[in-house]
Amino acid sequence: MTLKPGLADYEPGRPDYDRRRFVAFMLASGAIVPVAACSPMSSDSAAAVGGDLGNPLTWAVAWKETAAEFGALCHQAYNLARLRVEMALRDRRADDRPIAVIADLDDTVFHASSYWGHLINEGLDFFDDAVWDEWLPNTLVTAVPGSIEFFEFCRRNDVEVFYVTSRDQGEETFDLALRQLESLRFPYADAAHLTVYRETSDKTPTREQIESEYHLVLLLGDNLNDYKRDYYVADIHDRYALMERDRDEYGDRFILLPNPTDGHWVRAIFGESDPTPTDENRRVLRAAATRSAWVRPDR
Repeated sequence: MTLKPGLADYEPGRPDYDRRRFVAFMLASGAIVPVAACSPMSSDSAAAVGGDLGNPLTWAVAWKETAAEFGALCHQAYNLARLRVEMALRDRRADDRPIAVIADLDDTVFHASSYWGHLINEGLDFFDDAVWDEWLPNTLVTAVPGSIEFFEFCRRNDVEVFYVTSRDQGEETFDLALRQLESLRFPYADAAHLTVYRETSDKTPTREQIESEYHLVLLLGDNLNDYKRDYYVADIHDRYALMERDRDEYGDRFILLPNPTDGHWVRAIFGESDPTPTDENRRVLRAAATRSAWVRPDR
């Protein structure tokens, strides 16, 4: 790949460029994402269509739907990603390998707000695979704030973007994902730049293949498992310890998008990625949410 003479929108020394570098440096230590408030729910109330006001998904989905802070965190992530790419472009030599970026799809590139809203309206309080598989073909995803602008910047500067996701909707899985990228006019929406894993969430083989051919500047995802398979563990303390081990790599090698509704953090709580909506699992969820709760001295 030959770099175009001059970098589109890239001018070191420009005031807004220097401001972005400073802001990214100040924010590179990360941001705290609110955790959904949880409350107990009986089987009967969970099955009451649209009638449950204690659904633990409600706080998390309301935050993603309405909070300017959610949008700001997304823009922060993509602003930082752009800075990292700009730095790689600035330091690149003519004989270097082409530059590339890897991005997850769901909750990194795509926002699935109408799916989560539907679950709440149906009285469902856990991720539901059957509903997800029914919802996806409707192509109702929207773009995560800042995503299209960042990937367009990559395209203008000959930085290749590879989308890597784990989904399984049968034989149509790949075509559904590609159709969603095309519907939102994302750059690099083609078969050569999309990888879909149906049988596993381990994206390591694709990352290693891309690293063998490109200078992989960074990875983007909403799940630490998008970065390293190490995080696919079923223990809260082990997963947190791994995060602390890699803390200097966040905002540099890996940029994390906010997602309080699903991901492999769920597996660390329940021991499985897709826990069933039982009263026992609701008690487990409540216990996770209240593990550091204050106990009033008079109780």
